[in-house]
This record gives sequence, structure tokens and C-alpha cells, in this order.
Amino acid sequence: MMLQQAQLWPRIQTTGIRPRPFLKWAGGKRQLLPELIARLPECLAAYHEPHVGSGVLFFELASRGVLPQAYLSDVNPSLIDTYVAVRDQVEDVIALLKKHQRRHDQDYYYLVRAIDPSRLPLAGRAARIIYLNKTCYNGLYRENKSGQFNVPFGRYENPTICDALNLREVSRALQGADIARRGYVSVLERAQAGDFVYFDPPYHPVSATSSFTAYDRTGFTVDDQRGLRDIFGELARRGVYVMLSNSDTPLIRELYAGFKIERVYASRSINSKGNRRGKIAELIVWSY
Repeated sequence: MMLQQAQLWPRIQTTGIRPRPFLKWAGGKRQLLPELIARLPECLAAYHEPHVGSGVLFFELASRGVLPQAYLSDVNPSLIDTYVAVRDQVEDVIALLKKHQRRHDQDYYYLVRAIDPSRLPLAGRAARIIYLNKTCYNGLYRENKSGQFNVPFGRYENPTICDALNLREVSRALQGADIARRGYVSVLERAQAGDFVYFDPPYHPVSATSSFTAYDRTGFTVDDQRGLRDIFGELARRGVYVMLSNSDTPLIRELYAGFKIERVYASRSINSKGNRRGKIAELIVWSY
């Protein structure tokens, strides 16, 4: 069913510029967006995204000028700090990004990467993450077991470090959104019948060497995948509209066998080896 504008959804006042994701995140859903939009429920009371990442679906809904109350969350504290700072202190973030942009080179990148973010104010932590995200190798976010960002320098000729127009529009889109560091289990505390929940967890690996769950230090295990399935089912029983994207593997098909499942294809460029990038089969699962 295609999404339709409902009277209960407030219009976001925009400048005519569509808010776009301001971070590149492993598994971002830009390629899958038409497939996700085509399967949205016709009407919903609130929007929940417990693995917000780059927020592709959220920003698409915002760009259309229709959005219910939104709850955005993730377990990654650096990601959530960045969202909160862009929502609440966007001009400070922009000013700091302009400073990063003026000084950017390889030596400066490693200097910024080595900074202990706990010593920075909120806007400083956000500007650091955005700067590193725009200039690191392959736009990858990765932490070591100590929670330290450890991606090497990316050799871009002229990276866009500070897109002030988009950041301001993103800030407008985030106004009123509940943004918090929470695990996916906490969605059970908030989602009500008629709400819509979109799960975009770290994907189950399609092979022993393809796993990428290190966007934060905790990882995402098979037990997490099973626990997420249980939450998906409980939300569906409560009358919540639930959608999930994941890799097309026997485990995921087995876990969600009782729900609607369709295979779709998306281009993935996170692999460092160009010959391993391209169209990959993924699954969209929904409950309604």
C-alpha cells in the first residue's frame, strides 16, 4: 500500500530544500527507498526507528512534508549525540565544520581522529563525527573494542565537509523528534497500536567473511536476530505496523516465515574491494 498524507500529520515548514541524510552509514537504505515506500501502511499514528543509522526513510518522509511523531534511537552514543546536536545546536555544528573544512588534510584528519570525544562539548562531538564520516576511507563508521573510531584517511579530492543548507533543513526535520540512546528492545515501551516501526538492524552475514556489525563496539549476534524477531512478533500482535529489512539468508527467512517476505535488490558499496560491490539480494519483511 502506498503512503498517503493524513490530516493528523503536521506539515513541516521547509525552505524548499529536501532534508537528506547527513551521514553515510553501513547498510544505508537509499537504494531500497522505493521498495520501502511502496510497502508503507496507508496511515500511522507515530513513527519509530530503533536502528536509525543514516535515517534514510525518516528523512524521506520528512522531505515529503508529512510526518507523525517520530522516535529515533540507536545504541551508538556517538551517532545519537550527533543527531541531538544537529537538532538542537545546528549553527554551532556548522561553525565547527567550517573550521574543520579550512584545515582539512591527512595530518589534520588523524589529529581529529585521535581526540577523546568525551573532552568535547556536544556540538564538538557531532562536528568531529560528521567531519570524520565525510573524509574517512569509504565513508565507513567503525569502532574498535574500546569504542574508538579507527577508520583510516580517505583520499577524496574535494569532500563536502560542511553542507550548511542541508544541515539546517535536517535540523528542521528533527524538531519535535524524540532522539535517544536506546536498544531495540525499548520500542516495546513506546509503540502503540496504529504506530509504525521500521527495523534496520545490522544485517545477518551472508557468509563467514561478510559480517559487518562493528558500527559500534557491541556487535549484533544471532541471538540478537532471534530476539528482534520476538519483538517484531509481539509488536505485530499489539496491532503495530512493523517492517524490517535484512539480508536474504536461510536464518532470516526461517525467523520471519509467518510474515510477508519479499526479495529485493540493492547496490552496496561498503566493501573495500570494488569487484565485490554491486547488486545484493535483501529481504523486506512486514506484518500487515
